[in-house]
Amino acid sequence: MTTAITVNNLVHSFGPRRAIDNLSFRVDRGEVFGLLGPNGAGKTTTVRLLNGLYHPESGSVQILGLDPAQQGKAVRTRTGVLTETPALYERLTAYQNLAFFGKLADMQPADLHARIAELLTFFGLEKRAAEKVGAYSKGMKQRLALARALLNRPEVVFLDEPTSGLDPESAQQVRELIETIRRRDGHTVFLCTHMLSEAERLCDRVAILNSGRLLALGTLAELSRRLQPGLQVEVGLLQPLASPPDLGALPGIDNVTFNGVELCFRAQSEAQIPAVATALVQSGAQIVRLQPEAVSLEDVYFQLQQQSRDEKRNGAS
Repeated sequence: MTTAITVNNLVHSFGPRRAIDNLSFRVDRGEVFGLLGPNGAGKTTTVRLLNGLYHPESGSVQILGLDPAQQGKAVRTRTGVLTETPALYERLTAYQNLAFFGKLADMQPADLHARIAELLTFFGLEKRAAEKVGAYSKGMKQRLALARALLNRPEVVFLDEPTSGLDPESAQQVRELIETIRRRDGHTVFLCTHMLSEAERLCDRVAILNSGRLLALGTLAELSRRLQPGLQVEVGLLQPLASPPDLGALPGIDNVTFNGVELCFRAQSEAQIPAVATALVQSGAQIVRLQPEAVSLEDVYFQLQQQSRDEKRNGAS
């Protein structure tokens, strides 16, 4: 798989404050890559560095084989950006907005007209293309801004908090559109968000930041195995056991807790779970539920952020 974005040892400061601290990662072509972190973590600064709007203090960036610090215009002709706010001209119509940005991108008139019609239809705005954008809802403005980001058929799309401030229905529409453009057109999508459920649904891999530092990078499964090895399993019983078996004596099983009709344990892998079920049944248990507990991106995220805070606190003491 070819690489769309490569970042090596990136450093950027605003005066005495280091906003990006030795950041390294890569993004493959066709991937939806999430950059996660609290406000002030460095997400927007990273996007601006990747698009050549800021020049790094040190380190290197390659976007589609180009250096945005030196070839910013060439990078921006092959990328699209959706900022946290739509940044549209509200006194212009939807069509006029897209026409204006298409001309800035040096698109040919015939191609631009066809592309605008295609995108307005795709985003469900064709019937209101002649209305001024100031009359649009937040969700409509966000859809139009996403259309603008895709206007020049970019190979890489940067989306900075694409559902920020939207109502649940509009946010759901935008998430579905992101899934569709990747599936339909194969775009590489670089998604900055603090919405963990959004990242869990959309992203192939995520990078988690805190104060400009990379805390972790990988798929949810990889991060889960790193932070919480083994499987947490919950078992529901019809009634409490008079004489519970010693499950901790079974190979690969530990952290066993009984609480009436609820039982929890950790298994090294799924292969150990049947032995637990057999031992319980042999002890007279009536099992009504046996469920491995999935680790969510939220679990991983908050554990990493807490570890980072603990490290800072211990370093300062």
